[in-house]
Amino acid sequence: MDARRQLAIDLMTRFAARTSLGDLPEAAGEPVRAPRRYLWTDAFAVCNFLALDRATGERRYLEQALALVAQVHRTLGRHRPDDARRGWLSGLPDAEGEAHPTRAGLRIGKPLPERGPGEPIDDELEWDRDGQYFHYLTRWMHALDRAAAAASQPLLAAWARELAVAAHRGFTYASRAGERRMFWKMSVDLSRPLVASMGQHDPLDGFVACRELEASARELGAAPDPALGAARAELAEMIDPDRLATADPLGLGGLLTDASRLDRVAADAADAALVDAMLDAARAGLAHYADQPERRGPARRRLAFRELGLAIGLGTIEPMRRRAPRSPDAARRRDLLDRLARFAPLGGELEMFWRDPAHREAPSWRAHEDINDVMLATSLLADAAVE
Repeated sequence: MDARRQLAIDLMTRFAARTSLGDLPEAAGEPVRAPRRYLWTDAFAVCNFLALDRATGERRYLEQALALVAQVHRTLGRHRPDDARRGWLSGLPDAEGEAHPTRAGLRIGKPLPERGPGEPIDDELEWDRDGQYFHYLTRWMHALDRAAAAASQPLLAAWARELAVAAHRGFTYASRAGERRMFWKMSVDLSRPLVASMGQHDPLDGFVACRELEASARELGAAPDPALGAARAELAEMIDPDRLATADPLGLGGLLTDASRLDRVAADAADAALVDAMLDAARAGLAHYADQPERRGPARRRLAFRELGLAIGLGTIEPMRRRAPRSPDAARRRDLLDRLARFAPLGGELEMFWRDPAHREAPSWRAHEDINDVMLATSLLADAAVE
């Protein structure tokens, strides 16, 4: 078997056992714990299992993906065990909540309870407190969408659309000047903001997710219910194409991945222009990031999941080049992709660094082992990020 695929299988097998998703045969003997679910990591994990299903034809990986979806909904779609509130975040009765598990969003899965009403914010502590993040919800929308296609289960896509509606309703608001804005972090029941600032790419992530879900509904022959047109239009209004650039590796990877996803489902010239803006912003950010000394430092001083996020995004450049039309009006797209292609080897360098078992023994890796293992597996599985 291909060494990259085998390492991805090993990583995902250990992840499944370590987080008590369910025992694969290779996971026998691993310690069993209460389910430990974290929405961002689990969204990547679902897509990894789907990629392994495609690559191997072994149905157990599709079953793992669907089992993970169910466990995420039953864990992160409900209140925490240490919360006085009980049941589904939506407040629906058990049976109805089970039928609509994403109707009120999904918790992040952080180790500490959310900050209480009136409790002063502690910027450092907030990173470990629960709540809801918009960009985690869009990542889960994508995972549900891909699982729906792989399993031929339109219900999963319907849950993704319900989540899109809930996220748009919960996170967006009108400013005093009448402009649409977004909160970065909300309470677990979406009733109050926990961090009021707006994430740089949150409107973009939401717009791309809506476009993707609308396209999938057409492919599945399903009625686009609930409809996403109004949410998509409001999210589009919040996107400033001239302010997408970032030098953060995880943000750069997300820009490239979003560009690839939107490129696949672009519905009009405005979508195509937005893809070009995203690619141009990524080019500017990569030119800056490539010169930073931090990426050449020792493993103990680096955050693997952020670097692997970039490696994943860089892996979408060559497929986009192959899809780029040859028509004269696509010359700008081809030029942007050609200029980005010179950065593509950086993705391989980052991946190879973290494939080294010695680097994966560093405290910086062990402290975030679940997300690091899963995102390394995503990088190793070439089509896991967008297929």
